[in-house]
Amino acid sequence: MLAIIGGSGLYHLDGLVVTEEHTVSTPFGEPSSPITQGQYQDHQVLFLARHGEGHQFLPHEVNYRANIFALKSLGAQRVLGFSAAGSLRQEIRPGELALTAQYFDHTRGKRSYSFFGDGVSAHVSTAYPTCPALGADIADAAARIGQHLHHEKTYACVEGPRLGSRAESFFLRDSAKCDLVGMTNVPEVFLAREAQMAYCCLCLVTDFDCWMDDPAQHVSVDKFFSTYQGTLEKAQNVLSALLQGSLRPTSDDIRHALMGAVLTPDDALTPEQQNWLGVLRR
Repeated sequence: MLAIIGGSGLYHLDGLVVTEEHTVSTPFGEPSSPITQGQYQDHQVLFLARHGEGHQFLPHEVNYRANIFALKSLGAQRVLGFSAAGSLRQEIRPGELALTAQYFDHTRGKRSYSFFGDGVSAHVSTAYPTCPALGADIADAAARIGQHLHHEKTYACVEGPRLGSRAESFFLRDSAKCDLVGMTNVPEVFLAREAQMAYCCLCLVTDFDCWMDDPAQHVSVDKFFSTYQGTLEKAQNVLSALLQGSLRPTSDDIRHALMGAVLTPDDALTPEQQNWLGVLRR
């Protein structure tokens, strides 16, 4: 099953025929919102609002572990995130869509980055953190409807909630070689890999961050909202096209990412640890 995580401005999925609403408690706390399940096009999907139904959670306040764990416990095997992002490249313009492939973590340690720790040790490979099969399906869907989509982009995740300085913008663009900047994909993408779930994020480009010389081009909340709604419609059209067909199988290195990665023997785990680890291993 595909899970959709809605970012800013996407708190409900239009066109979803809801069959159930799940209020899930997890060993890692409460998810951002109830999770709706239903039929969208020809697929059963789950939907969760990343920032809460009333956008009450700042990026560093989102309980990413609870969100991913809840979706996995409900049967999700793939995650498609929607996120607003600033562009660090002239050719990626506000109002366009971009598909991430790589991530640069520029957060500040306020978030819970892993399911592991506190007596359960594991080290999961994230050299290629997104799912090539799901990415190819998204790219094909965009092409079928004639929607321009930037591919294979690198996303820098910053802590927020403040908007960045020009020095930070230049560092992320020129030194870290990033293409996009946002506040929410880390640790979401890496937790999905720990949960053995395919992950991709479709970024809605809202601004040029603040690296341009013209201050009128710099990111602001007003500029964000003036661009976002039309971009969101494009992203929803891609989602609709994606779910009109079948999805490619997820590769074994993602579906079995925990094989050989967990160092703590099962017999050294508490029953509670065995239970939540069992969910991730499904």
